[in-house]
Amino acid sequence: MTSTTTISTFCEYQPGLENIPATQSSISCVDGINGVLEYRGIRIEELAAQSSFVETAYLLIWGKLPNKAELKQFQTDILYHRRIKYRIRDMMKCFPETGHPMDALQTSAAALGLFYSRRALDNPEYIRKAVVRLLAKIPTMVAAFHQMRRGNDAIQPNDDLDYATNFLYMLTERKPHPIAAKVFDVCLTLHAEHTINASTFSAMVTASTLTDPYGVIASAVGTLAGPLHGGANEEVLLMLEEIGSVENVLPYVEAKIANKQKIMGFGHRVYKVKDPRASILQSLAEQLFEETGYDTYYEIALELEKVIEGKLGAKGIYPNVDFYSGLVYNKLGIPSDLFTPIFAIARVAGWLAHWKEQLAVNRIFRPTQIYTGKHKVPYIPMKER
Repeated sequence: MTSTTTISTFCEYQPGLENIPATQSSISCVDGINGVLEYRGIRIEELAAQSSFVETAYLLIWGKLPNKAELKQFQTDILYHRRIKYRIRDMMKCFPETGHPMDALQTSAAALGLFYSRRALDNPEYIRKAVVRLLAKIPTMVAAFHQMRRGNDAIQPNDDLDYATNFLYMLTERKPHPIAAKVFDVCLTLHAEHTINASTFSAMVTASTLTDPYGVIASAVGTLAGPLHGGANEEVLLMLEEIGSVENVLPYVEAKIANKQKIMGFGHRVYKVKDPRASILQSLAEQLFEETGYDTYYEIALELEKVIEGKLGAKGIYPNVDFYSGLVYNKLGIPSDLFTPIFAIARVAGWLAHWKEQLAVNRIFRPTQIYTGKHKVPYIPMKER
């Protein structure tokens, strides 16, 4: 009997590794029963109200809030590294216009390693430069592909604009309304980190091999692309379009429940109450709609939340972060297939925080399995098959 078989005899199999700790971490904490999310011990509501995405990224990665000088230097470093090399831009011009932006982002993120990877993972300066470059260049690459697939040259970053405002500018070459920029910055903060979700775990497994951070981020982007993870907010908007009107909400929900089908934007592996990020996003949506006008989708969303709470609330199924984020991005004029790349722009902060934490106590991930196949199967020669 092999050691793997021996070990698996005493292991209880949990599909999806549900409730099985994969690491110890001080980065973020989720209380799914009470609907609490903290970054480094600070409630997400406080960060959304008082912080910025760049400051929050610093908090997550370096473990503390920066002082004034530290934050200014961090912002300056990121601003300086926003541009991408022309060879990466030339590579992106060869991508098919019909390709999904997440596939373009994964390829482009990996390509950064060709230029910057030295794998000096024991060098604090290398780690800092990798953090800065990834935070700075990922938004530029997302916006560049969006322009290129429309036949345009990429819009260069504007050094006079902050992180969130600059990204929206690169999408349209127009400075966004200050409220729109503020709302978008808060959205990035809300998506920056969320414990050991699928993409973060993917990043950690990749990081545990001591590969370069650009490969780590590319791995995480590929995982985030799935509709059960980052792609859900794009699916929510498609669902609202399919429902079409407030009157159609109840029969739509009843049909989904009867067919035991998932309703996008509802339910969470951890939260058994309304996701606190969803509550903040709903408030942001209200602020944005007051400035720019309400739309039909929001009315449908409110009715959908009401109906599902009545029918499935007792089972702990409430809106998650994806439910309202798509509405906000849609109101900002962002194409729906960029919703998940924007999720990635934000989550780079969390991935890098876990990458840095993994390096400090690294041991390569090597889980076991419970073998369910046959033994001693004879090989059948080709003429006898």
